Amino acid sequence: MSASTNRLTSLLKLRSSIFQTAWNPTGIRTGAKYLRSNLRGPAMVNYYPTSINLSQIIRRYPELEMVDEDEQQRFEDVAYKRKRGKGAPKKAKTKADSRRLGKKR
Repeated sequence: MSASTNRLTSLLKLRSSIFQTAWNPTGIRTGAKYLRSNLRGPAMVNYYPTSINLSQIIRRYPELEMVDEDEQQRFEDVAYKRKRGKGAPKKAKTKADSRRLGKKR
């Protein structure tokens, strides 16, 4: 006395509705396992501590009068390069100042 296929499929359908699982009689891949699982993003973000940035501390608390030595060195390097003519070019104020305007294609 084997049960008919119709009764088995109706039993499986009822079981999926009772246990709140996806009804998938053909067995195609749905990705339900990954959709059910917890998201990984918040756990990964909370794993690493927040980084302390010296420039943010200096901006937030100017009364401490702290100096970022790396930033000061960078300013000196830029000034030295500009003095030698090796710095970044000045930004064009108008369209006529632009270098692209003088080039012919």
